[in-house]
Amino acid sequence: MEQQKLNPTIVYVLAILGLLCCCFAGLGFILAGIAFFIATSKLKEAKLNPENFEPASIKAMDTAKIVALVILIINLLYFVMSIYRIYTVGWDELMRQSQEMMEQWQQSQ
Repeated sequence: MEQQKLNPTIVYVLAILGLLCCCFAGLGFILAGIAFFIATSKLKEAKLNPENFEPASIKAMDTAKIVALVILIINLLYFVMSIYRIYTVGWDELMRQSQEMMEQWQQSQ
């Protein structure tokens, strides 16, 4: 019987997109969480039937799972920090600071 390959590409793509979305108040945890879930489920499937999968592809998927987990943790920390900042400073004050920075940037142009 031919061995199957695990393809970690979708996990990497979702994780990297999640890292890019970290700039939006840590909302990339959604994409990174999906990537981590996909990698975990594929690895569980491979561990139930290891003879059906190539060892190199299992190792590649394990690496992709670690990347997704690291990006998930970064996003969750940034998300918690954003929530804390909104809670302590207030939304109106954040918007005022943002407006001031935009005005200063336009004056320097």
